[in-house]
Amino acid sequence: MTAVGKLMLGCLLLLVAVPSACALRCGNRVVGTDDYDFQVRERCGEPYYIEDHFVVLATGTDTPVQTIQQTVYTAWFYNFGPSRLLVQLLFRDGRLVRQRTLGRGVDDIGGSCTPVALSSGASAGEVIAHCGQPQSRNRHPLTQVRQFGPGAYSQYDDSREDWIYDLGGNFLYVLHMLNGHAEAVEHIAR
Repeated sequence: MTAVGKLMLGCLLLLVAVPSACALRCGNRVVGTDDYDFQVRERCGEPYYIEDHFVVLATGTDTPVQTIQQTVYTAWFYNFGPSRLLVQLLFRDGRLVRQRTLGRGVDDIGGSCTPVALSSGASAGEVIAHCGQPQSRNRHPLTQVRQFGPGAYSQYDDSREDWIYDLGGNFLYVLHMLNGHAEAVEHIAR
């Protein structure tokens, strides 16, 4: 075997031995794309926050036989302490499809709430990590239906919520959440 062939074989073996780029290390265990939610829970423990979103796909709506398929998207949030970043894992129908890192982790969930933590663009998981559950949470359901061809449409729920936090002082903070992110922040008098 030539030197180039040996080098290529060595690189191939290294790629097989290294976990995928979408892998999360939990202690000495690794989770990656296509793992089931129960496997992730077994390896990484319970997430500190979970949110669900649903999408319905309908085809054949103008025919005698219709097909309706509901897909569940679930986001799990993990905090591994202040020396690591927060992690969001997205599952589709119970299988891991994506990992995303967020801001710096915290010592204690809900123990480091400041006005900066309640900023526009923050994910629900980041807000919960720093500020805990809101004092009040109001849902404003809205269903979007998109037709993408004759006899076919998709439907999903826009998750709109108002999260209210009291940090003391003269104002309350109202986070207008849209699909798991702070779309806007409002200060209201007590």
